[in-house]
Amino acid sequence: MSAVEAIAQSKPDARERILDTAYELFSQRAIRDVGIDEVIDRAGVAKATLYRHFPSKDELVIAFLERREERWTLAWVEAEARRRGTTPEEQLLAIFDLFDEWFHREDFEACSFINVLLEMGPAHPAGQASVRHLASIRSVVGCLAEEAALRDPGSFARSLHILMKGSIVAAAEGDAEAAQRARSMAGLLIEQHR
Repeated sequence: MSAVEAIAQSKPDARERILDTAYELFSQRAIRDVGIDEVIDRAGVAKATLYRHFPSKDELVIAFLERREERWTLAWVEAEARRRGTTPEEQLLAIFDLFDEWFHREDFEACSFINVLLEMGPAHPAGQASVRHLASIRSVVGCLAEEAALRDPGSFARSLHILMKGSIVAAAEGDAEAAQRARSMAGLLIEQHR
């Protein structure tokens, strides 16, 4: 393999560079605050290349939200909660332990799904995608509630999800202890549904 081929293979393809760049920018800032030209410049691609992979900014935002679900909802929240708890009830409470660590990080950026939903509104395609991704999080909670044999797992999941979203908003307001407060309430909610 030549040196040029090795460099080409080690460098992510244009679509991945665009998506990685958008992920970093959209996670840290509002969608409307990030312009396509900034994404193009930071990803090191031509405008035509970006639009070949993502015909509109909305499609790029939706791809970002899908990546966020892969990395945040599935690979972090669900996987870590399951790893940390030995029972489904412990796993439900472990979500707030994860959040507590997240809220204390210097790079805490709140929830992209909530941020995009509030910024773009529920009628916008990105807002609709956010609603779907939030429902996916609630589904993870509902599955854990079923595994824990809690009464009315759907209602439980909606209530716990309110605690999750509320703690994220409180942390964004500056309450770094919000997850621990929510964890205490989650314990009471589990008792109610046992």
